[in-house]
Amino acid sequence: MANIVKKIISSAAAPKAVGPYSQAVVAGNTMYLSGMIGFIPSSMEIVQGGAAAETEQALKNMGEVLKEAGATYDNVVKTTVLLADIADYGAVNEIYAKYFSENKPARAAYQVAALPKGARVEIEAVAILGNLTSA
Repeated sequence: MANIVKKIISSAAAPKAVGPYSQAVVAGNTMYLSGMIGFIPSSMEIVQGGAAAETEQALKNMGEVLKEAGATYDNVVKTTVLLADIADYGAVNEIYAKYFSENKPARAAYQVAALPKGARVEIEAVAILGNLTSA
């Protein structure tokens, strides 16, 4: 059986983990990004302004972790969006589309009973590292 390298990815420019988990883990060439919420990294407070502002901040945070691994939003192949209120779906989509305008990843979106720290939005992702080409 071949050895697969597992590497923990951590960016000081993104919010630190608030529990026993890593910001991201790379196994082989697949990167698994933990759920990102709209924390402002310097204060660890959730950005004000509702679901749209939280989505913007969560995706900025995700970008910092991707960058730490030498990746961009174009490397993301799957996301899961968790919403405290499905009524925020449209507002979240407007912001999300700015970050994933080309090569849109597969995605699932759910309303959940609650999110950490009273967040309205949490986004997790899977990315493939390396040079990806579109067919």
